Amino acid sequence: MHHRLCFAAVFASALSATVAFAAAAPAAKPAPTAAPTPAKPAQAAAPAATPAISDKAQIERLERRFITAFNAKDVKAIMSVYAPGNGLFVFDVTPPRQHVGWADYKKDYEDLFAAFPGPWKVDMSDLGVTVSGDVAYGHNIQATDATKADGSKLAVTVRVTDVYRKINGKWLIVQEHVSVPVDLTTMKPDLTSAPSPAAH
Repeated sequence: MHHRLCFAAVFASALSATVAFAAAAPAAKPAPTAAPTPAKPAQAAAPAATPAISDKAQIERLERRFITAFNAKDVKAIMSVYAPGNGLFVFDVTPPRQHVGWADYKKDYEDLFAAFPGPWKVDMSDLGVTVSGDVAYGHNIQATDATKADGSKLAVTVRVTDVYRKINGKWLIVQEHVSVPVDLTTMKPDLTSAPSPAAH
């Protein structure tokens, strides 16, 4: 019996020491919480693709650039719409019969503006363009008012037919025919021709 009491006393003393040690021990620190990952800013929507300009619209722009350059008497800008080198062939309304090559036709424009040093006014109408692959053709009417060196005026309406080719991704004129109607009875050119009634 004495042994049991002694054992009980020893057990109670050990238990009290364990409880006291546990109470005195510092509480365990909680595990650190991971910082939340910041949300990525929303990316702006990609800009809408610019719609491609049709070949027909590109050629129409070419013809309008030509008219602007002609009214400015800017030979460099005029010649930018024509194929370079000897790939250009032209029947112009003035002699000689034909012009072969870019340089030859450039001189034709330079001579024209030298003969008419005053203001030029050109209006284009009835532009029509048909595209077939990398080749196209078109026609238009150009009414011009030119001023000679003596100040006199000349009004001429010409018919223009062009053939275009897409060269290195760019439309250029490769053939051109400029003309006026001729009255075969009188052999006189009709310099201010009007469309026939049937054309309306």
